[in-house]
Amino acid sequence: MRTSKRTLLIVLALVVVAAIGAALALRGKGEAPPARDAKADGTTARPAVTVTVATPEPAELDVTLGANGNIAAWQEASVGSESSGLRLAEVRVNVGDRVRKGQVLATFSGETVAADVAQAKASLAEARATASDAAGNAARARTLSQTGALSQQQINQYQTAEQTAKARVEAAEAALAAQQVRNRNTQVLAPDDGVISSRTATVGSVVGAGTELFKLIRQGRLEWRAEVGAAELGKLSVGMPATITAPGGTRVMGKVRSIAPTVDAQTRNALVYVDIPDVQANTGVKAGMFSRGEFLLGKSEALTVPQVAVVPRDGFNTVMVLQP
Repeated sequence: MRTSKRTLLIVLALVVVAAIGAALALRGKGEAPPARDAKADGTTARPAVTVTVATPEPAELDVTLGANGNIAAWQEASVGSESSGLRLAEVRVNVGDRVRKGQVLATFSGETVAADVAQAKASLAEARATASDAAGNAARARTLSQTGALSQQQINQYQTAEQTAKARVEAAEAALAAQQVRNRNTQVLAPDDGVISSRTATVGSVVGAGTELFKLIRQGRLEWRAEVGAAELGKLSVGMPATITAPGGTRVMGKVRSIAPTVDAQTRNALVYVDIPDVQANTGVKAGMFSRGEFLLGKSEALTVPQVAVVPRDGFNTVMVLQP
């Protein structure tokens, strides 16, 4: 009996505790928690974030292929001296000057050459006088050949002298022509239109034949020699537009002139030659620069969003989309 009463009392106590707990739980749900005072907590309430939404818009974007390469002269002519042992008297152009074909770039002292031309003219006059006398003697000898006054040997001698005199005249004429050419070579002329890219000519120096005096960028044309991978060559064609960006930020337009027929065995790249017209107008582009550029392959339709909508996060560019 005592054990049964003790068990009954324990069960009743557990029921009472469960009832009290249930009542407290229902009371907690029915009452709202007291509002926290921001000032009492010492914190500042955060304002609500305002966002702006934008609708993606369709646009036509350029499809490009990037590449790197050097800028060089399309063709560079070497202008030198054709005369030897002459003193350079005057230099009329400098680096960067635009010149025309046939323009005088420099002149050599012509006193020595003028004296040589005068001497050649005198030698020619002497040879012509000798030839005239020899021709007269030969004509008289031929006239007397019928009379027997002269032997055949003498007649042959007069005829040989006539032919020798004619040959000396021709030699004197050739010598005079050579001196006249040498006289013309005292002026250094531009072989083509273009821009002077280098000058080694110095007034007062005595130079030999073949010495380089100037370098000329023919027609003022530069080219961008882009290195393109073998896998991308099929996307390019002659006449395709390209944009070249110089190290200083200058951007110029060009066109593909040609594509190299071979691929480098080491780099697996091929050279694509892009014409850059008018070197002086493109003042920010110089031969020898290493530049980056892009080939315009075509157009593509795409949806675009404002730049401010692109958020960089963890190394990736993300766009937040508002769900309906």
